Amino acid sequence: LGIADAFAPIRSQGLRISHTGNINDGTSSCFPSGVLAISTRTGTGATSLQLFDKMFEEEGALGKGITVGKVQVALDCINRGPDSIFALLEKSANNGGSEPWELAQLTNSVCLALMRKSDEWAGACSDSKWFKWDDAGKAESLYNEWSNREAAKFEKEYVPSASDADGDAVPGGPTTVVVSIILEIQGDTTKFEGAGFSIAGTKEVLSSIASDVNVEGGDCVNAVEVFWTPSDKDEVLTKQDLIMDFPELIDL
Repeated sequence: LGIADAFAPIRSQGLRISHTGNINDGTSSCFPSGVLAISTRTGTGATSLQLFDKMFEEEGALGKGITVGKVQVALDCINRGPDSIFALLEKSANNGGSEPWELAQLTNSVCLALMRKSDEWAGACSDSKWFKWDDAGKAESLYNEWSNREAAKFEKEYVPSASDADGDAVPGGPTTVVVSIILEIQGDTTKFEGAGFSIAGTKEVLSSIASDVNVEGGDCVNAVEVFWTPSDKDEVLTKQDLIMDFPELIDL
């Protein structure tokens, strides 16, 4: 059985959609046999303990256990026309839904949109943590923690004023855009490490996510949230905003 929850967008700054809850019925190889895959998932121990835990984990379509990961990409957007990253993200959001395959398609399309705009990349970063199936509740907790942390950032307004530090920022003008993907996915094969250290490494992370979310028709995706800011036509994210609100981003 599946449970799908759709959450309303946080202001106009992004799309927040989650799919949670899958119980193995024995018909899908995505879930190890006899495992209850629920949307209760937060940290394990050191790397050596993770390797020990993996020895006793059953393997699914994407490997063992559960991985919670996130990737963020900043882009320098000169315009907001039909070919801009804004238009691509809005199109992906409008075509999205709350079923597992729809969320997988959403994540895939956002990753592809980001890769098509690699010439506009200004920075990126990524992080992930692996959990064994018995720690599914901890995985969900970390996923919720990361999602809520990003949601708080996207509630800010970025409307430039006369006192704006950059001086040349004007409502609706060129802006930096930050796109965040937070994903809980079954297995341990999805690559999250490396975004921000190079263009090639960032592409590899996005490509891995785009590919893996479609495995088994999206059934390996436990939950996903996509945010971007700004999206309001008058808002501008300045370099100072970027430093203050997204210090983890690494310049590309």
